Amino acid sequence: MSLDDLVRRIEWSTLPGAPSEERLTREWLVTNGLGGYASGTVAGVATRRYHGLLVAALPAPLGRVVMLNHLSERYRDAHGTVYELDGEERVGAALGPHAEHLTELRLEAGLPVWRYAFGDAVVERRLLLPHRQNTTHVSWRLVEGGTPLRLTLRPALHFRPHEAPVSSALDAGYALTVIDDRYEIRGPAATPPLRLLLHGDRHGFTVAPRRLEQVLYRVERSRGYDDTGALWSPGSFHTILAPGGETTLVASTESWEVVTALSPRAARDAERQRRRRLIATAPPAARAGVAAELVLAADQFVVTPSGRVEDAARARAAGDEVRTVIAGYPWFTDWGRDTMIALEGLTLATGRHLEAGYILRTFGHYVRDGLIPNLFPEGENRGVYHTADATLWFFHALQRYVETTGDRATLGLLLPVLRDVIGHHVRGTRFGIGVDPGDGLLRQGTPEHPLTWMDAKVEDWIVTPRRGKAVEINALWYNALRLIESWTRDIDGEAAAGPYGEMAGRAAAAFNARFWYAAGGYCYDVVDGEGGDDAGCRPNQVLAVALSHPVLDAARWTSVVDVVRERLLTPVGLRSLSPEHPEYRARYYGDLRARDAAYHQGTVWAWLIGPFVDAWLRTHPGDRQSARRWLEGFGAHLSVAGVGSISEIFDGEAPFTPGGCVAQAWSVAEVLRVWLKCA
Repeated sequence: MSLDDLVRRIEWSTLPGAPSEERLTREWLVTNGLGGYASGTVAGVATRRYHGLLVAALPAPLGRVVMLNHLSERYRDAHGTVYELDGEERVGAALGPHAEHLTELRLEAGLPVWRYAFGDAVVERRLLLPHRQNTTHVSWRLVEGGTPLRLTLRPALHFRPHEAPVSSALDAGYALTVIDDRYEIRGPAATPPLRLLLHGDRHGFTVAPRRLEQVLYRVERSRGYDDTGALWSPGSFHTILAPGGETTLVASTESWEVVTALSPRAARDAERQRRRRLIATAPPAARAGVAAELVLAADQFVVTPSGRVEDAARARAAGDEVRTVIAGYPWFTDWGRDTMIALEGLTLATGRHLEAGYILRTFGHYVRDGLIPNLFPEGENRGVYHTADATLWFFHALQRYVETTGDRATLGLLLPVLRDVIGHHVRGTRFGIGVDPGDGLLRQGTPEHPLTWMDAKVEDWIVTPRRGKAVEINALWYNALRLIESWTRDIDGEAAAGPYGEMAGRAAAAFNARFWYAAGGYCYDVVDGEGGDDAGCRPNQVLAVALSHPVLDAARWTSVVDVVRERLLTPVGLRSLSPEHPEYRARYYGDLRARDAAYHQGTVWAWLIGPFVDAWLRTHPGDRQSARRWLEGFGAHLSVAGVGSISEIFDGEAPFTPGGCVAQAWSVAEVLRVWLKCA
């Protein structure tokens, strides 16, 4: 299959009365390999604070900054008829005129192409971000129609951190500088200028500054956040769009040398060639269809973190590179847990083995007191460490890497770090994480921090308190002990490996004695918790079957898998809590408190389909057909929510409405991984 065949097409009618609301709920995303991105609704209306045509990833302490929010488009044909695409939504306004003319959105090799009809004329608009540049190219081409169109483009902006409220004060100090055909807009002193360059026929610029007041962001309103703000526009570009002709607006925070280094056509060719290499590097089963689309989606999350100058210098001195994983777009940064869970699907399943090694060695450098960081906050170089499971997932990710690549050098480099991790856990480390000397199980928790992946917290309320001994933490702990036992045996011999094997054996005996809930035929979610042993039926227990070294007795595997299949499995992942539980929440919606109350109380998580398929194939090794059938819902989902990607979460009941991030790393990674496993 060639790159030209990799097209996802969504069509709409422009007839009066045709449904248009879905064009506001479907979103597109293009990333730049630095953590920066462009994103918006298919309709062209910004509904989130994170929407913009250029969200640049800038050095700390800036982080990701919205540099170009909107482009209003105005077309005038030879008869004087004017068509407006304003790209904004005002308070109380209905869906704007984008929807009246939009006939199609398609992804060509993962890049968005909009198709608009204006009378007899048809215009296609494309957008791309050159790799590892904070630059956007937006192009227009008149593909049908015998007479030229006059195109007017009015950029609108508000330089602000992408997570800042849309109501943030609009700095009055924006200034426009023009030198020949180059335009620079300077705003707050800390941010770089936005550089604008238009490629097109008979083009010019009209200086006409104005403020756009009361711009509404409807998703912010639905989530209980500030929902209106102002934008500033310096004026408008104008050009002639001739039949078959093309115009491109380049917006960038890079130097002029970088901005002008590639023509629009050269930039497009370079990006297509890069994507062609991504597909060619992937295994044969991932070079066509949904799997190939997921390979391109996976690419969005693997980044060279912008601004970590010290890390880059250290890595390059050792002949290495810094890589990390953005957990989800638009609002997550890089998270240790998400990175380690997603590493196999994002890099090993796509043939990007070199970058997998970069990621593992990067995180190995950040180990402190036996822990890898939970996350790196926006605009900061230092990680925060409140996590009990991310470091244990590190063992799992390294195992999959070594098995795939045979890279014993990286294993040898990281093995002392991993031994130190085990030692800290045995002695006890931060946040109450440590081995209970009474039974060898791992306990964790403080009143202030939720430390497992079920980490929703609102003010002082931890929604799913799991202090104590959590089932997946101990499954991961046992797996880590068996892995380091094996690695140590291979390198240092049986005597050195013995203590790890003894700890693993003790933990397994205690796990099977303490975690088995005989009345339900499944595992407790937490034992020795604040309220005693928690018998809520949750998906975490599948890891006791799914990991390379399953801690649960084999005689109990089928019972656990059957219970999870019957109570938790949906077409888009596993519910986080069984519907029979009194605290089950079927829908994820409302303000922050309402959403977090449902986040892990029934909401479906796509990433959990990966461990479930692993557990299913362990108990039904010949039945790949059933496992593949459980993945079919994700193919259809690629045309919904974040087009071309997989959402973070879904409602617990049909129609399984997606929510959270529109593009989530571990969702894409785990679906792709098991999709190929079932091929």
